[in-house]
Amino acid sequence: MTTAATPSPSRSLSDLVADGVVLVDGGMGTLLQDMGLDDGGSGELWNLDRPDAVRDAHRAYAEAGARVLTTNTFGGTRPRLEMHGLADRVHEVNEAGARLARKEADRVGALVAGDLGPTGELMAPLGTLEPADVQELFAAQLRGLVAGGIDLVLIETMSDAAEAEAALAAAREVAPELPVVVTFSFDTNLHTMMGLHPAEAVRRLAAAGADAVGANCGRGPEEMTKIAAAMVAARPDGLLLVAQSNAGLPQVVGDHFEYDATPAEMAAHAVALRDAGIDLVGACCGSTPAHLAAMSDALR
Repeated sequence: MTTAATPSPSRSLSDLVADGVVLVDGGMGTLLQDMGLDDGGSGELWNLDRPDAVRDAHRAYAEAGARVLTTNTFGGTRPRLEMHGLADRVHEVNEAGARLARKEADRVGALVAGDLGPTGELMAPLGTLEPADVQELFAAQLRGLVAGGIDLVLIETMSDAAEAEAALAAAREVAPELPVVVTFSFDTNLHTMMGLHPAEAVRRLAAAGADAVGANCGRGPEEMTKIAAAMVAARPDGLLLVAQSNAGLPQVVGDHFEYDATPAEMAAHAVALRDAGIDLVGACCGSTPAHLAAMSDALR
């Protein structure tokens, strides 16, 4: 039986945006790797096996100034969890992830974004999955996230507009009262791997009913600035825009990778995004609470 969700904070996403640019948190996967997650391991399993570490990550971002905390559920659909023998634990993993973020968000009055990443499966005609199949995969994940007490839905790192639309339809089915944010990764010559341009993404997902559209991941702040400009130019009235760049590009340092954008560089980037008209600013792979703290200070 599904347990009742923890009450959400009284403030909403629209309340936060009304006060100015909203700082979203940074990368989770690379942060967990720094904490010992094996390359190729399931970070989502840590919601069950190492919840204190996941809460520590959320707490660090909250204390750095993030006012939207993203659940540790990027790979929380059945196909992604199936790769780790967790196909029968979709609801459990996602509910736990939402509850961990909820506890830390409530300490500072932040919101919790339920994170949906790509399924890893191709949709027809390139693959075998139909939109209804993909919608149900995301709906199953969302039922766990909603039970854990999320405030909004974040559909992120998308390449295929059709998959993003299926996730959006799942959100409207399972949690019609929650705002939905959709972001794409424009890492292939300022397009997604499926050839989608930022302006087209903004127009298409706005028409589908998303509350906010934007970009995450990618090739660093310089390219994200160009992507943001294209999104701002295409924005219809009433749509919020989001940008969460990687902390530069990964560089080999000894026996591991480090991303090459410093906290100061990400702080300057955050200010540039705000001044360009972006409503929600955060970071992605390679970012740390130190990057977020610098961004928070710069945006005050």
